[in-house]
Amino acid sequence: MKYPNVKGTRDFAPDILAKRKYILNIIESVFKKYGFLALETPALEQLDTLTGKYGDEGDKLLFKVLNSGDFASKVDDNIWSSKQSENIAKFISEKGLRYDLTVPLARFVATNRNDITFPFKRYQMQPVWRADRPQRGRYREFWQCDADILGSNTLINEAEILTIAVEIFKKLNIPIQISLNNRKILEAIAEKLGISEKFNLFTVLIDKLDKINFVDLSKDFENIGLSKDKIAELSKILSTQYFNKESINIILESLNNNANAQKGCDELLEILSFISLIEKFDANIKIDLSLARGLDYYTGCIIEIKCSTAKMGSIAGGGRYDNLTGVFGLPGVSGIGISFGIDRIYDIMEEMQLFNDVKTTDTKIVLCQFDKKGQLYNFKIAAMLRENGISCEVYPDLKKINKQLEYAEKKGIEYVIISGEEEINSQILSVKNLKSRIQEKIDVKNIISYFK
Repeated sequence: MKYPNVKGTRDFAPDILAKRKYILNIIESVFKKYGFLALETPALEQLDTLTGKYGDEGDKLLFKVLNSGDFASKVDDNIWSSKQSENIAKFISEKGLRYDLTVPLARFVATNRNDITFPFKRYQMQPVWRADRPQRGRYREFWQCDADILGSNTLINEAEILTIAVEIFKKLNIPIQISLNNRKILEAIAEKLGISEKFNLFTVLIDKLDKINFVDLSKDFENIGLSKDKIAELSKILSTQYFNKESINIILESLNNNANAQKGCDELLEILSFISLIEKFDANIKIDLSLARGLDYYTGCIIEIKCSTAKMGSIAGGGRYDNLTGVFGLPGVSGIGISFGIDRIYDIMEEMQLFNDVKTTDTKIVLCQFDKKGQLYNFKIAAMLRENGISCEVYPDLKKINKQLEYAEKKGIEYVIISGEEEINSQILSVKNLKSRIQEKIDVKNIISYFK
């Protein structure tokens, strides 16, 4: 009988987990270098905390958790008979699995405002859940690694977030394309087209342009009130630009120096002024006016990062949000953050064969023996090695030496120590390097210095 995983979830075997931890360790090391502090929040949140923060599309993807106890008996018969899922859910589910790490962060900051030093720089590396349709690079349970700064309005934070991203992907050897936009510019575009009252629908549509051709979305644009002339005008506006002063000025002119466009373009120019100061800032950045990222809480700069050599969705993204903590009773605290998608990063690195030098085990030595006497001796040697910080394991069964060597090789362990009658009596151990195939005789008194 088979017991398959829930669709969109995976088991991680030791070798895969070692590679994932390699990614996590690199990301965490960069976060710490920039002064971010670690935070963890519960997997479960109150649904009131989660709903209404991600837009209508996001709310549909929330995993809801049934109330404990006999919840069904407390629901009115009329509610059951309505067969309307959303109405029923209100009575049988009060909790849900977190959709991202940003909303729980805002809740935490609002709740603990008196114990936090602002600006509050935190990083968080935990799984999140979305009731999405599973496919390559898109899972129902996946990990995010977030870095956020709350309580600071200055755009130096946007520049810092970009430098963090560039450094992380450089360490991972992943070539990237960074796309930038600004929510205020999107608002200016909606104003110019006369659809400000349908702004959220507008951003949801243009956010689909990385997957659906513009022409194929024309009917949807008509449905939100755009004429064919306006759709043609939008097509011209949404052209991609280089991230430089000239391109930003062209965008501003195309939007008739609209007040929102002016604010958004000024912010892009200020970010550019910071980035320009870094001599070794080597990154391919473009302005993509179709970038919205589909989250209602963004208010300023929007960032999206993709691998420039692999067919995959975004592997990191984020932006500025000014009003999120206000929902939890703490107004006036601006935030900026970025989230790295570990699962997509892993898939890309596997595809590009970037894990060849990653150790999948921390064990340095397997101690092998011929008999019970050798096993007892190895147990003593292993204790001595471990006391000196050298990771090792004693092969647990009395099998042929070839089987023991095969075990070490399959696990990618570099050394074996073979203890037989001769080695025990002479106190001279046989040490074999399984990679070079060189075997040496080492006095037991020197075994620690040999491996260190």
